[in-house]
Amino acid sequence: MPKVTFVREKRTIEVPEGANLRTEALKNGVEVHEWPHRGIFNCHGLGGCASCSVKIVKGEENVSRQGLREWLRYLLGPITFFMRIGQEKDLRLSCQCTIHGDCEIETQPPVNWSGEKFWE
Repeated sequence: MPKVTFVREKRTIEVPEGANLRTEALKNGVEVHEWPHRGIFNCHGLGGCASCSVKIVKGEENVSRQGLREWLRYLLGPITFFMRIGQEKDLRLSCQCTIHGDCEIETQPPVNWSGEKFWE
């Protein structure tokens, strides 16, 4: 079974292959949502709010590819557009991501408000 390590929480969990990252994280007590989006104030895994964004630190090849819904959500959202700059391959919606091997995940990555790498 693949192992998912949550870097901030310093916690590793085993998940079945093909499991949804958001579902498994919440089931094991790892909070992927920031404060205002916890509980009922999120899209509940439909890929609409982007509050479950995570950064794939290691093992990018062991998670599913980014789909059209996820790509559009990051591209069209005013905050998520800037959040994604410089981490286009690493930043994922945990609700749209399935696990196929060992990986390291950073929950609640910071937003790139400074525009760093924006003009490159």
